[in-house]
Amino acid sequence: MTSTSSPLTAEAPPPQTEPVRGRRRLSRFTARDIVILSVLLAIPILLEVALIWGTTLASIGLSFTNYNGVTAIKGVGLRNYEQIFTIYEPFWRAVRNNVLWLTLLGVVATPLGLFLAVLLDRKIRFSRFYQSVFYMPVVLSLAVVGFIAQLIYSHDYGVLNSVLGRTSDPIDWIGDPHINIWAVMVMVIWRHAGYVMILYLAGLKSVDPALKEAALIDGATERQTFFKVVFPTLRPINIIVLVITVIEALRAFDIVYAINEGRNGLELLSVLVTQNIVGEASRIGFGSAIAVLLLITSMGFVIAYLTQVIREERR
Repeated sequence: MTSTSSPLTAEAPPPQTEPVRGRRRLSRFTARDIVILSVLLAIPILLEVALIWGTTLASIGLSFTNYNGVTAIKGVGLRNYEQIFTIYEPFWRAVRNNVLWLTLLGVVATPLGLFLAVLLDRKIRFSRFYQSVFYMPVVLSLAVVGFIAQLIYSHDYGVLNSVLGRTSDPIDWIGDPHINIWAVMVMVIWRHAGYVMILYLAGLKSVDPALKEAALIDGATERQTFFKVVFPTLRPINIIVLVITVIEALRAFDIVYAINEGRNGLELLSVLVTQNIVGEASRIGFGSAIAVLLLITSMGFVIAYLTQVIREERR
């Protein structure tokens, strides 16, 4: 009786798992490389924790105290927040101005920037020159724009009163609390529109010309082509513009502080934080409470934006 032996089959080596591959990649680095990478990562992380998260947590904690930078820290519960909402009048003026800031940037400056981008995308003559002129205010900081606003709106030597022929009976564009916020918003819109224009112009340059040609062949007008074909493809740019507009409205500070330190009708939340924390009053706990309210408002927009992005990715 003969026995038959089955041929030996070579077993395939087990597939490498991710931890094994990770260890092999790590083994390629020398000890010196690991130290350098650790230092380069540790420095920005420590700065982020200390300057961003550390100060944020400190502000939240101080907002429940009456700390003034001199005396001992004493907890007061929610008294700072209660005073902000009930007896601190500049707070509601600042909220109104921040809402107005956000509204005008979104309703006036953003469409104006989109309109300028569409015009420049048509490749008109001297488009490069116009692009530079419209973008020039963006290069200037808001503090510089504030000084320019003083030269234009000054009660004594302002250019605007001279142009209007009101040198004998000048209009106090900056001193009148009923009109100074509107005068400042003209300068802010002038600057923000150039920023939005550049963003949309970059988006328009990336639109496939074949889409426009196909729409025109199908009989669509230029207006229909823009709103039905071109504008939907600018959705990523729209999101970026929305985020930038919200950030600009909430962090507005430089221009009003350069004009009159954010007083007399030009109150903003960021200015109130500065005035209470580093101003003459030195009400660090009270100013921290305003900063926390500004943080909560900002986080609301951030959470709404991230929620929208996550929903789009799941689709």
